[in-house]
Amino acid sequence: MISKWNYLPLTTEEQQLETELAKKFANCSPISELLVQRGITSEEEAEKFFHPSLKDMHDPFLMPDMDKAVNRLNQAMGLKEKILVYGDYDVDGTTAVALVYKYLQNFYSNIDYYIPTRYDEGYGISKRSIDEAVENGVKLVIILDCGIKAIEEIKYAKEKGIDFIICDHHVPDDELPPAAAILNPKLEGSTYPCPHLSGCGVGYKFMQAFAMSNDIAYNDLEAMLDLVAVSIAADIVPMIDENRIMTYHGLRRLNTNPNMGLRAIIKICQLTNKEITISDVIFKIGPRINASGRMQSGREAVELLVARDITDAYEKGKNIDQYNKDRKELDKRITEEANAILEARGEMNSDKKSIVIYNKDWHKGIIGIVASRLTELYYKPSIVLTLANGLATGSSRSVQGFDIYKAVESARDLLENFGGHPYAVGLSLKEENIPEFTRRFEEYVAANIQPYQLTPQIDIDAYLSFAEITPDFIALLKRFNPFGPGNNKPVFCTKGVVDFGTSKLVGRQLEHIKLELIDDSSGKVMNGIAFNMAEHFEHIHNKKPFDICFTIEENKHQNAISSTQLLVKEIRIAE
Repeated sequence: MISKWNYLPLTTEEQQLETELAKKFANCSPISELLVQRGITSEEEAEKFFHPSLKDMHDPFLMPDMDKAVNRLNQAMGLKEKILVYGDYDVDGTTAVALVYKYLQNFYSNIDYYIPTRYDEGYGISKRSIDEAVENGVKLVIILDCGIKAIEEIKYAKEKGIDFIICDHHVPDDELPPAAAILNPKLEGSTYPCPHLSGCGVGYKFMQAFAMSNDIAYNDLEAMLDLVAVSIAADIVPMIDENRIMTYHGLRRLNTNPNMGLRAIIKICQLTNKEITISDVIFKIGPRINASGRMQSGREAVELLVARDITDAYEKGKNIDQYNKDRKELDKRITEEANAILEARGEMNSDKKSIVIYNKDWHKGIIGIVASRLTELYYKPSIVLTLANGLATGSSRSVQGFDIYKAVESARDLLENFGGHPYAVGLSLKEENIPEFTRRFEEYVAANIQPYQLTPQIDIDAYLSFAEITPDFIALLKRFNPFGPGNNKPVFCTKGVVDFGTSKLVGRQLEHIKLELIDDSSGKVMNGIAFNMAEHFEHIHNKKPFDICFTIEENKHQNAISSTQLLVKEIRIAE
């Protein structure tokens, strides 16, 4: 599917700010343009952006109910009550549980953790887990990355003498559970300055407040920022404000002295002695941790992340790596099956604005990934459903700018449960309600989605000539890390490039193009790679001009020498 290329030039006022900033940064106009686009308009703000400081973290007590949460935790410790740390089975949940459990273990021993099974219990709190907590004498549950909608379950727990402290970041309903404290920066009326924390990030703020209330230095807590960085990258929350600060310092930790379990995963991913980036977390580390909850039990991921012995951690890591290999095979098969169904339905050329697909035999742990694949292929909000515990259970993914949470919520009377974010929602409903839900979901999407949201968009940050890609420019560009929503990796456009004469097809099926290009700004030859774009090779090989949009990557070699490479996102034949 051909993307629409968008470029929004700076306003006259922004251009003036950019000119002033350029004087401070090697007279490099593209860098100062990137800064102004991010709302950075002074040298002081730029230095703060380039050097994220933990001193700029917000006071955790600005979050509603934080004082109640800390008081209840301190009370539990004082009374020597049994504490249970409970969390979701995905990356965000398991890193959150590992962080809170590991940190509190430094001060308190009467503590355990619990991860529900995706297949027997499903998402969130189950009555089964509460009954088990009662049997084990638990008096306080700290629940992370879920719980904000568990009204009946927490009422049930309260009747059994168990208090809950909820640490969640999902969108709450009007009615809230009767918990001892609810920590959620998305609560209505909350003025917490960073509303887009990950679930692990909320847990970190809770532990930060606990440390403050007990005059404990932050050293041990800050050593766990690698876990927070993994959660932020994997959960794709905005890379701004506190999230960017925590990720910046968490990545430094990952690259110097990571958590024992993460160190094992790093070794398995063959990232040892390499600079670990956000991309490595998203595509290599995160999926392996997630595979545990997808294929078996998220508890194994927590066991890995709280391991204290590297040999033990490596053995657990190898098990989880195998789960990830199994997950890839299942993902490929189910995606192919889903595509076959949609092609038979004529979905590629359909006027429908959404996709809802159901197969009772599909693996529950894979359907979220398949929903992502379908969204990428058809560029429509997509829901994939399977049968689990007598209910059609599903995952949804959205396209850029469309709030799929509201779309699912519009048919909430047909649902047994749902929750999530504007771009991803989990849901469950009775099988007999699928046809009506499908109809109403499509009706809502068709009425509310904008035409441009049904076409892939590539937002171009700046036009760039090859002459401007200098060592100084590359060094400054690196300082924009870590990248993520709100601080996306910059996308550049160069027009009228031509083949230097040495570009060639590569790949097992010669599906990729290894590019060596020049433009008219200098005689500089730029190396690039264009994945799955072999259809353009004849035009390129004939030395006809074309336009490219791309990101700039550092290509590291085994001899530690690095080179610059253009990762081409799309090729457009020049007019």
